Amino acid sequence: MDHVRINEGKELVRVVDGVPYERHAIGTHVITNKDNIVDVANKYAVPHMKKGDILFMSEKAVACTQNRAIPMDEIHPRPLARFLVKFVYRSPHGLGRTLPETMEITLQQAGTVRILFAAACSAIGKLFKKRGIFYAIAGEKVRAIDGPCPGALPPLDRCVTLGPENPEKSAKEISQAIGYDVAIIDANDLSIEILGFSGKKNMISVLEEALRDNPLGQGTQCTPMGLLRKAE
Repeated sequence: MDHVRINEGKELVRVVDGVPYERHAIGTHVITNKDNIVDVANKYAVPHMKKGDILFMSEKAVACTQNRAIPMDEIHPRPLARFLVKFVYRSPHGLGRTLPETMEITLQQAGTVRILFAAACSAIGKLFKKRGIFYAIAGEKVRAIDGPCPGALPPLDRCVTLGPENPEKSAKEISQAIGYDVAIIDANDLSIEILGFSGKKNMISVLEEALRDNPLGQGTQCTPMGLLRKAE
């Protein structure tokens, strides 16, 4: 199991509703738009999977194979994008929309009027110590945009990455190709969202709890997929 590992600081087993689940991270090469995500799964994950396993994968890995990672030097921020970043919350966990290039892509994806309205409502919300208003109004396409992360492997350390195209459909297509259920997740060390899942809907809450601490890790681990397995 050369490519299967447990990332530093992560536990092998997590218990959900009394059921223990093993979470194995799977290392791959750096995935780009030249890759087919099914081929990557077949090469690195499928040889280690057993009946009942679920393959979970980073939304960024899927998005990259869909040519949705945009190099920073191809993005030309307008003055409005440079202005808006002055008011963005600077999280210690990532660059988010603090870069003009990321804000420019945000404006392109959601439209200028919608982003200005979301920003205005967010500013009002902050007066009442309410957070999350911006993304609630801007929508899921905006929430899924990832700015470049200094800890990521090249070339993603210099790209703005959109969310995967139709993750629910993608999860089902990958599942049909490899013969195992597939989940596409948007996870970091703070939260998780299941963007697409090929299996039964009642498993989504289990996946959320089982993967909440993001066993794929962040940055240079190069483990964009993993397998979830009921522990024996």
